[in-house]
Amino acid sequence: MAKYVSRCHTKYTNELAPALMKELGLTNIMECPKLNKIVLNMGVGEATQNSKLMDAAAADLATISGQKPVVITAKMSEAGFKLREGQAIGTKVTLRGEAMYDFMDRLVNVILPRVRDFDGVSAKAFDGRGNYSLGMRDQLVFPEIEFDKVDKLFGMSISIVSSAKSDEQGRALLKAFGMPFKK
Repeated sequence: MAKYVSRCHTKYTNELAPALMKELGLTNIMECPKLNKIVLNMGVGEATQNSKLMDAAAADLATISGQKPVVITAKMSEAGFKLREGQAIGTKVTLRGEAMYDFMDRLVNVILPRVRDFDGVSAKAFDGRGNYSLGMRDQLVFPEIEFDKVDKLFGMSISIVSSAKSDEQGRALLKAFGMPFKK
């Protein structure tokens, strides 16, 4: 049985990695930055009053990622937010391997172009170690989500974790994948 290899992973291996080595002045292929994982996170603060919202958010995240999400619980109580320790407050999915490369391909080529009034993503959202974070206002930009079945819009954060040593290497990696940074 043949192993599935995504189009984006093949492109990285055959074209992007050699080009990145040349651009960054690297001598060994193992020094070349690569994607480690992509984490999709939906915070559902209103789930403290309505637990059905958590189920809806988890279902949307499962549809978007193709994986079962993990429910995130509060680590400590906070009276100001009417939050108790152990209460469900969000859901997340970690993508690795071919699922990660498939999502990266869809993010760059399908999802970001569907965002209304889109003029590129910020080039400043790096954390100092080459990892990038991106926020989405709602889940309707994903083509898998059916507009009629959405009860509530949830924001989402997408964290792209790479093996890059610096923000410059991370920016070069994401630019090679086709991430549309603002000018």
